[in-house]
Amino acid sequence: MPLYRDEAVVLRVHKLGEADRIITLLTRRHGRVRAVGKGVRRTSSKFGARLEPGSHIDVQLHSRLAEGQAPPDGRRGLELVTQTESLGAYGAQLATDYSAWTAVSAICETAERLTEEGEPVLRLYLLLVGALKELVAREHEPGLILDAFLVRAMSTAGWEPALSDCAKCSAPGPHAAFNVPAGGAVCENCRPPGSARPARETIALAAALLGGDWAVADASEPGPRREASGLIAAHLQWHLERGLRSLPFVDRGELMSPGAASVNPTDARAGANRMRPAEPSESFPAFS
Repeated sequence: MPLYRDEAVVLRVHKLGEADRIITLLTRRHGRVRAVGKGVRRTSSKFGARLEPGSHIDVQLHSRLAEGQAPPDGRRGLELVTQTESLGAYGAQLATDYSAWTAVSAICETAERLTEEGEPVLRLYLLLVGALKELVAREHEPGLILDAFLVRAMSTAGWEPALSDCAKCSAPGPHAAFNVPAGGAVCENCRPPGSARPARETIALAAALLGGDWAVADASEPGPRREASGLIAAHLQWHLERGLRSLPFVDRGELMSPGAASVNPTDARAGANRMRPAEPSESFPAFS
């Protein structure tokens, strides 16, 4: 049962017994890991405060598996936290800012939903750390940082929405229609019934968030921001086939316009065999 160290971000915690917690971590080299923090709910705990959601830590874990051993049931089970060092208490720094904290909650939930236990996802890990750092820096609106994280996380998962060329026939854009089951922007010839017709500024904003063009994103108006948020959220949740519980609590006004982002996953799934999942971009911009 070896010990190993890794950098990690705390995604979620929940109670175990009277004084323990189960900690869900996204680690740099080992992917998503679940571990038990013994006695971390006691006031005398030496590292309980470092194991809060949104914390960036260097952690030592005790595994029940030998190095290189594959878990018999495909799941690693619960590791044991034996030591932690803080690399950035981002969650604690943002806990008094409701807008930023709800963005942290949505970002951490998304990272958990997009990962499998024990599967390394370095790009998503770096993206997660970058998003938390940007929230603490307060150089951009929390809602914009959240949307940038969501659309870039979809890119790492192979679900990048088409924002310039048609998602179905690759005809060069810009295009006026957007359809979530089809994979993003669609031309008039490929446009399925019920497609949204977002403003051109909305698609430009989504492309800016994906490409890291913060000058365009920061200069955007509230209307395109709300519409882009709705489209990005609908695109992500359609692929996840379930909603994000924390997303409705994000404090940035109304997320969705009536026709832009409402999508029924059951009905929309009928078009799944016509979709071509987007490949991740070769160059993935960091939050800077």
